Amino acid sequence: MEGKEEDVRLGANKYTERQPIGTSAQTDKDYREPPPAPLFEPGELHSWSFWRAGIAEFMATFLFLYITVLTVMGVVRSPSKCATVGIQGIAWAFGGMIFALVYCTAGISGGHINPAVTFGLLLARKLSLTRAVFYMIMQCLGAICGAGVVKGFQGHHYEVLGGGANVVAAGYSKGDGLGAEIVGTFVLVYTVFSATDAKRNARDSHVPILAPLPIGFAVFLVHLATIPITGTGINPARSLGAAIVYNKEHAWDDMWIFWVGPFIGAALAALYHQIVIRAIPFKTRA
Repeated sequence: MEGKEEDVRLGANKYTERQPIGTSAQTDKDYREPPPAPLFEPGELHSWSFWRAGIAEFMATFLFLYITVLTVMGVVRSPSKCATVGIQGIAWAFGGMIFALVYCTAGISGGHINPAVTFGLLLARKLSLTRAVFYMIMQCLGAICGAGVVKGFQGHHYEVLGGGANVVAAGYSKGDGLGAEIVGTFVLVYTVFSATDAKRNARDSHVPILAPLPIGFAVFLVHLATIPITGTGINPARSLGAAIVYNKEHAWDDMWIFWVGPFIGAALAALYHQIVIRAIPFKTRA
């Protein structure tokens, strides 16, 4: 009997119990939920990393608007869509730039590049209100500068071709446009939460490296779906920057849609991820 017990003990050590797959694998043995960020953190204002992060957000949003709006201008300017990259190319420009810029800036500012993303992370207490407001200001300034450079290159054509401004397309109501922006931003922000989940990072070492890829791909897919409806905003800074530089009345008529929609979508994504997926409010504290 002693020999059999020894075999059982050795077998148990050799063939360990299989770990469950998916969310059930996320145990608390090797992970503790980080404390929520304070609402106000005055000490941040004295830190260079705070200002560096804001500069990174400005530069990333500047480059984002420059490449994407210039791509839109090229497609609209061509007499034949077959001679350009078309809607698919526009979607790739937006998604590809987000992929590249999130990869470049994630370690500095978190790679938000979007006030809606910043707002969603603020609701989840991932950053302070001080930092969130600073990020949003820098993102909007970067977007304005990026669209301004495109206008400088395009000259008269920029005004004639719509300036890359977001408007609700003919045949769709404002409600349609608002719904498209809410759902599109929900897809993006939910992907951001899932791709950057600290608990998944603790369990799967490859998650931080791959995070920019699903985020960029989500932007690409949302653009494919909603370009015909609103031109795809899902980023208030992108919509504001193009509208300010273009500065035509019809570009301002629907501007509220491209702020209210993304913020609602971001809030819903934050609530869904934190309450339903992570169930953070229901966790017992030791």
